[in-house]
Amino acid sequence: MTSSDTPTPSLHRERLLQARAELLQRMAQERGGLVSRADMAAEHDVRDFENRAQAISERDDEFAMNEHETAELGAFEEALARLDAGHYGECKVCNATIPEARLMAYPAALRCIRCQTAFEQTH
Repeated sequence: MTSSDTPTPSLHRERLLQARAELLQRMAQERGGLVSRADMAAEHDVRDFENRAQAISERDDEFAMNEHETAELGAFEEALARLDAGHYGECKVCNATIPEARLMAYPAALRCIRCQTAFEQTH
């Protein structure tokens, strides 16, 4: 990729905002509207003994999905902040440039592939 092919900060911003909007839309659709996942989880009735295990499992799934989506939303916000600070596309561990293909696949990437692999092996 030549420097003329390198996406501009405005293109990166557009991709990040689009990915964030898609996540927010998906979250709203999965929740059935404006009800939070925590509220949905609380609606699972665990008093009926026969359905207790299923209700607990569904509640736990709702909480886990909420945590994951909240973390993903935070990652997009952090990426936008890095873009504003002029550090978007820099590995937060080694400061190497994150390849454009990685940023295209996951616009909120924090680490280059080498550092991400090391992170995943230790966490």
